[in-house]
This record gives sequence, C-alpha cells and structure tokens, in this order.
Amino acid sequence: MKIRDYRTYKEAKEHFNWNQIWDVFDGNRERFNIAYECIDRHVGKGTAVRIKFDDGHVETYSFAEISRLSSQFANALEKSGIRFGDRVAIMLDPCWEFYVSLFGTLKRGAIAVPCFPLFGHEAIQYRIKDSGAKHFITTKERVSLLGDLTVDRVLTTGSEFTKWIEKEEEKYSLDRETTAKDVAVFQYTSGATSKFPEAIKHFHRSVATLMPTVLFGIGLREGDSYFCPSSPAWGHGMWYGTMAPLALGIAAGAYSGQFNEERLFEALEEFEINNISAAPTVFRRLKNSGLADQYNLKIHKISFTGEPMDTETFHYLREKFGASPCSLYGSTEVGVIILNYGGFSDWEVKPGSMGKPMLGLNIQLIDDKGEQVPQGAIGEIAMKRHDQWFRVKDAAHIDEDGYYWHKGRVDDIIISSGWTISSSEVEDTLLKHREVEDAAVIGIPDKERGEIIKAFIKALHPGPWLEQELKNFVKERLGKHEYPRVIEFIDAIPKTPGGKTNRKELKLRAIQPTEKEK
Repeated sequence: MKIRDYRTYKEAKEHFNWNQIWDVFDGNRERFNIAYECIDRHVGKGTAVRIKFDDGHVETYSFAEISRLSSQFANALEKSGIRFGDRVAIMLDPCWEFYVSLFGTLKRGAIAVPCFPLFGHEAIQYRIKDSGAKHFITTKERVSLLGDLTVDRVLTTGSEFTKWIEKEEEKYSLDRETTAKDVAVFQYTSGATSKFPEAIKHFHRSVATLMPTVLFGIGLREGDSYFCPSSPAWGHGMWYGTMAPLALGIAAGAYSGQFNEERLFEALEEFEINNISAAPTVFRRLKNSGLADQYNLKIHKISFTGEPMDTETFHYLREKFGASPCSLYGSTEVGVIILNYGGFSDWEVKPGSMGKPMLGLNIQLIDDKGEQVPQGAIGEIAMKRHDQWFRVKDAAHIDEDGYYWHKGRVDDIIISSGWTISSSEVEDTLLKHREVEDAAVIGIPDKERGEIIKAFIKALHPGPWLEQELKNFVKERLGKHEYPRVIEFIDAIPKTPGGKTNRKELKLRAIQPTEKEK
C-alpha cells in the first residue's frame, strides 16, 4: 500500500513504514527541492494560496503565478550575490511577497529565515545576526527595526519588490540541485537548553516527513478546502499551514494581520473550509465570540496544536460541527510525535488526550535516569533517535488503552496562545530597563490563552507607572505576544542554593493571592 491509501488506523499500524513518505513526491533522497515539490509540479492545478486580510479583503494566487514569480525572485537573488546555503530573512505576514520570497529562496538553494512580524528590534536583530542573513525582506514600516545593523540588501514589499524581480527570467534552473539533506529553513524556537532562541535546521526532506501527520492526523485529502490561521513564521503555520497542503496540490488558506473573529468566520464561509488546523486559543476565541451561527460553515475536520485544548472548547466544537478536535503534539526540533489520528474512520478521540505515538517512532515516558516509567505513572516524554533519548520537556502519563495524557511542562518554557516563549529571553530584556534590579518570569494559567507571562520584579522605584512602562518596554523589544501581562513587585527574587532563580517557589507564590487581591 501507498501512504495515501490508508483509511483506517488498523491498516496503517500493520503496513505503514517511513519509506512510504516518498510516494507523494516526484523527487527522492538524491534530488529534492521544496519549491518544486510544493509549487512547480502543481502548475495548472489552479489556486495555491487564499489569503484573508484583517481589513476584510481576499487575495488568491495560483500555482502558476507563484511558480513564475518565485523563479524571478530566485534569479534576482542569484544576481545579487546570494549563493547556495546563504540565508534570507523574511519578516512578513502572509501576502504574495511572502510566498514568492519563501519559495524563491528555496529554489535558489538558499536558506529561508522566517521572522514573526510582531517582533521588536532586539528580537529581529538577534535572529538576523545569529543566522547570518544577507538579505532582509520586510515592509517599509519595519525597516527601522534593524537599527544600526547592516545586511547586504533590505527589500520592502510593494513597488520596490515588484521592480526588483519584474525583468528577471520566469524560469529558474539551479546551478547545483538540492538534495533531501540540504538545509532549507532556519526555524527559531525558544529552546529549553539555552538562554536564547536557537535556529533549528529544517531540511528539504522535512516536507516529506510531514506526510504521516498530514494524512493520518489532520486527515488532509484531495478535494479538501483547508485553512490554517497560524503565522508561517512559526512551525505550525510554516509546515502544516503552508508546506503540507501545497505539497499535496491543495490550496493553503491563510490569515493576514491582526486577529479578528468576524474576519476569520468570513474566511471559513467564503473559502468553504471543511478542514481547519489552529491553536486552541483560536478556537476558544471563536467559541466565545458567539458569532458562529451567523455563518454557513462546512467544517468536519478539526486539528489543533501548540497547547492543550480545554474541555469546554472541545465539546463545543464537537457538538457544533460533529467532529472531534484532534491533538497534534510535538516540537520544532522533532515535529509531531504524538497525535490523534483524525484521518482514520476507526479512530476514537478521547477528550483531553494527546492520542498515541506516531507510527514508526519510538516514544516513551522516562524518568530522570532515562528509564521507562510504568503504565499510569507520570514521566517525561522522550523520543529515541540516534540511539539516544531526546527529551521533549513535557510530562505525561499513559492510560490502559495506550493514550497519552499531558501533565504540564517540566521546564521554564511558557506556551501562551500557542506561542512558545523563553522566560530567559523575557527576563534578559526586563533587566535592561534602568529601574529593574532583578527579574524572574514564569507562566501562570489563563482560561483564554492557556498560560500568560507573569514577571516578578525587584525595582528601584516600584509602582503602577513602572508596571505599564515595563510591559511596553518588552513589547517594543521582543514582541507584542511576549510581554508580561501580570507584574508583581517583590523585595527579592528567591534563589536556590546554587544561585539560580527558584521558579518552584515563584510558582507556589503565584497561586497565592497578593495583598492587593485579598
């Protein structure tokens, strides 16, 4: 059987092997390019991208248009000195320039560095310097974020972008073909093992390794109308919102701009979406808006990732659409490793469960010594690769049917509205403020966002004025999604005997009411 042929979990469990992922593609391990597999080979199939903008308008682009324009972009890159393996940073919301830049970079054999458009100047400068990006693609309004940092070329959207590529050849041939093992994307993540975000290397073959999750978990099939509102600057929006559907010749549905429930509902109706994948926060906001009954919705496949989904939202979606939301669990480093198999007719979704491990992977719960914990006990989720355990930094237990149940983070990474945030990076920014003597950051539970950032601050002159100033300070330097929504001023940050911040004590303190709350 081929990977697209499986219709039941039983069939896939008996017959699937990872060599079958190549069935979907024209290329192989020796000759493989994401831009060709996602765009060029589908020319003639119609719409490739449908974008709903926050002002209400819609733009659509065909495979043929993106193929032609991305070839022109690749030729322009080559003429401007971008060589095989050079980095190109792209800081854009979904728009035609984003997709042309992304796939043009990959055609050239260069490495794309997607950057979240809400980043502040410190966050974007760090990523450009760390990646060594030679070109920076963004809007005119965001050029100032570079400050004194220089790159070989800054290219802005609109007329400048159009003029840069319009006279280039509409076909592009690499002087050296990419292989499946060549690096395609640097995806920055707030890693648990370092102070600052790390560039995780994704390869051209990475789009092939998506196929089991896409077909088995998301249930994406020919004829589906698919939508993913996640930003393509992050893993879910890039790989499952953009690369995965395009690789199957299915249009990618995207949202661009400030999130708005009404606009998102409009997109779901206008595009006749039947398959949607998003962060639980998106589904909570849609539920809480009370607008769903005003639209003609055709959704019958739902998947989510980035954080657990609360029970109330799960049952609302199942009752509203007759579909059980399916969890996709993983990380930027390892991809999806535990999931609910929404693509199979014989799969039972247990509300609140993460599902079961991806077929063909060795996933276990282990203790501090690397030993497997007994069934029912809580352990850390780990994946065996290269004969070693890779710890994913989350705790879980396994029930009698083999389903995994999430029990929280085992490190200091914060997941808020699906964004993975490094507490160390936020702390580092807070400490740059002249009034801050010491700072510590943790995640605290929040009904809408899953977690929000809380900062404990030892300040020279604490007060309400400083609280708002610090929030704005972090917003401007890191991003509008990474600032502490709650700030508590304290006399001293608790430390362990080794001098490290005692986060356990802070988390206990966070659940106790402050004098203001009593």
